[in-house]
Amino acid sequence: MKTIDELLAEGVDGKRVFVRADLNVPLADGAITDDGRIRAVLPTVKALADAGAKVVVASHLGRPKGAPDPAFSLLPAAERLGELLGAPVAFAQDTVGPAAHDAVNGIEAGQVAVLENLRFNAGETSKDDTERGAFADQLAALADVYVGDGFGAVHRGHASVFDLPARLPHYAGYLIATEVGVLKKLTEDVKRPYAVVLGGAKVSDKLAVIDQLLAKADRILIGGGMVFTFLKAKGYEIGASLVQEDQLPAVNEYIERAEKNGVELILPVDVLVGSAFPDLKTKAPANPATVAADAMPADRMGLDIGPESSTLYASKLADAATIFWNGPMGVFEHPDYAEGTKAVAQALLDSPAFTVVGGGDSAAAVRILGFDENAFGHISTGGGASLEYLEGKTLPGLAALEG
Repeated sequence: MKTIDELLAEGVDGKRVFVRADLNVPLADGAITDDGRIRAVLPTVKALADAGAKVVVASHLGRPKGAPDPAFSLLPAAERLGELLGAPVAFAQDTVGPAAHDAVNGIEAGQVAVLENLRFNAGETSKDDTERGAFADQLAALADVYVGDGFGAVHRGHASVFDLPARLPHYAGYLIATEVGVLKKLTEDVKRPYAVVLGGAKVSDKLAVIDQLLAKADRILIGGGMVFTFLKAKGYEIGASLVQEDQLPAVNEYIERAEKNGVELILPVDVLVGSAFPDLKTKAPANPATVAADAMPADRMGLDIGPESSTLYASKLADAATIFWNGPMGVFEHPDYAEGTKAVAQALLDSPAFTVVGGGDSAAAVRILGFDENAFGHISTGGGASLEYLEGKTLPGLAALEG
């Protein structure tokens, strides 16, 4: 795929450059709680603006139903982008209507405009090729060149991700080029030992990537809510813990295949349990108890890996040469159940390995728990996209940029 450096060499002075970013940031009462995705696209936006482009930034945020919804407005993200750029950013209150055209026509070379949430238009996510294509045509009318830099959306076949690049000269931004380069280090010439840490709530979200990793990784460490399906598959009492009964046959097959392939499949030896899910708003003390993984009380739920498990997991990461981490080890948003996730993050920092934090909740945990982002090898902006790449799937947004 062509890169932004090639575009800059060709010259962008005065050209309208459409940057498909990923500004899908978390909001609480209208305030951004984590601006990592905005900061991730800054190098691309700034380079284009400095080169004299008229930069048109577009993104989705949340899951509105194909119509305007103030709760999902991109205005807070646009304002934060302006703060980070140190320059005013024009904001269009629609996606392809009069306000969008006025905003784009109103900026001069070196300035930036942000369109309203792309998903306020049903054509963005439509499964109908004609409807989606019509929206892409309207977006194309706002630009001369397309730069794809929203890695967190490249696994979606949406109008601004898949259809629009076919209508304009297209290039990959700095973020996408970096993300793809990192993922190749996890799939092609991998330095070993290769350790993978997987967490999160549902084992079903990770089955496909586990299937692929059983042929590639040396060690797979499991935590989070998904681990209790593994523990139940081993015949353990898991109490009131999260479990996906329908995934037990697949999990049993993976446990057997890991042993056959010589892949270490590491499960916790102890867990932190509680009588109920903790209150994440008040952060009221949850009074957790540590129990052996094979001796959970029937009336308790597992909410984090325990201290012995944290030590075990750190030891399994200490000599790794490559580590990929996707998914927290417990309910890290509550201080009583954050220690397992903290231990894994610290183990990545202590390891000499090339470390990759696979976006989503893992990236949020790094920031919320106070770790230095720059100390990790790479923190991805797209957890879902990263997993699908590792699964071996064709990602529509990357295929469009290569076309």
